[in-house]
Amino acid sequence: MQITLEIPDELSSATFGDPSQIALEALAAKAYEEGVFSEEQVRRMLRLESCWEARAMLSKHGVWPGTSVEDVLGDMKTLETMRPVSA
Repeated sequence: MQITLEIPDELSSATFGDPSQIALEALAAKAYEEGVFSEEQVRRMLRLESCWEARAMLSKHGVWPGTSVEDVLGDMKTLETMRPVSA
């Protein structure tokens, strides 16, 4: 999908970065915040290499990636496998 934005000439000279990328990030952050996109969908939409980059971008936009109960349980299971075995 392609979206075209029209920016008034007097505002188009503002130097705050690539307007296309800024708009795309804002859209992705809002979609994540509203539960429309997953973190993985945000990563793919922005062509980011890792989930850490997606989380950093979301944080930059004031959207803090949530942790589900399933995430916590999965982390607990992983930690159990890493716990040293007593002799």
